[in-house]
Amino acid sequence: MAKPCVVRPLLALCMFCPAMAWSVEGGVGRPITGQQVFSNAGVVPPAPGWVMSLTSIWYDGDIKGSRGAPISGAVSAGIDMKVSYTLANLTHVWDTGQGRWNYASAIGVPVQYTDVGASITGPRGRTLGTGDAATQFADALVTPIAAGYHFDELNHIAFSLPVYVPTGAYDKDRLANAGQNTYTFMPTVAFTHLDGKGGEFTVSSGLEFYTRNDATDYRNGTLFTLDAMWTRGLGNGWNAGLAAGYVQQISDDKGDTADTLNGFRGRSVGAGPVVGWSGKFADAQASVNARWVPEFDTKNRPEGNGVAVNLTLAFF
Repeated sequence: MAKPCVVRPLLALCMFCPAMAWSVEGGVGRPITGQQVFSNAGVVPPAPGWVMSLTSIWYDGDIKGSRGAPISGAVSAGIDMKVSYTLANLTHVWDTGQGRWNYASAIGVPVQYTDVGASITGPRGRTLGTGDAATQFADALVTPIAAGYHFDELNHIAFSLPVYVPTGAYDKDRLANAGQNTYTFMPTVAFTHLDGKGGEFTVSSGLEFYTRNDATDYRNGTLFTLDAMWTRGLGNGWNAGLAAGYVQQISDDKGDTADTLNGFRGRSVGAGPVVGWSGKFADAQASVNARWVPEFDTKNRPEGNGVAVNLTLAFF
């Protein structure tokens, strides 16, 4: 590949940073609307090296309505939540030469603050209370392999299989859980078109398959996510544009609690502005990005606002 393909794609490794982790059992699942796509998500860099990133997401939303929502093995008349999720991620780009295919692996360790309010009547009269808050380690994120293909200097595609591992704190008798007590397998494909002027169009799509939560006998349904981002270069490394996301549950939740709610399939749609900067910092390629994505069409999921900030340093 030509030199321009090597220079700009450091943010591709943010594709290993899917958003925060709380369960469909809590009405959400792991994805937050519009937060699954990042700059250059379709590009795995040809140059070998290490990429470090820190992503922080703040989400404030609620589920309301008369049907209720599942949480911790019980049914709540409504859920209000505030979550701060921070993921430290380390990616290694393998030395596979500058051919059309390149490969990388990653691991991420998250910390999550969760503040949940709910009105609950549990099974067999079990009462969980109306509010809970905690700061805990969340489930680790492992990407064994990501494969990127370069069509040319401006068009790229990447395939990856991130997996959430149930290493986070979880207690079935608490409302605020940073962990889910499930594995989640997330096959993902992302495409990036660079405009050669500091802007891009990137689209990312994936499926999320959840194992059963043995503590509550609840199995989340499969989720489909589709996120897109368009930016325009403003000069001096700056860019700005729009990020949008769509989350759709394509199969029912399973378990006694889910059955009482007819499978509790959910969806959400949101869109909002994004701004970023990239350039050199000491010996690293650096970038900073921020976005705000308000949700405006939801069903059986919280409706609220997500704000994210990402810092990435790449050493090639």
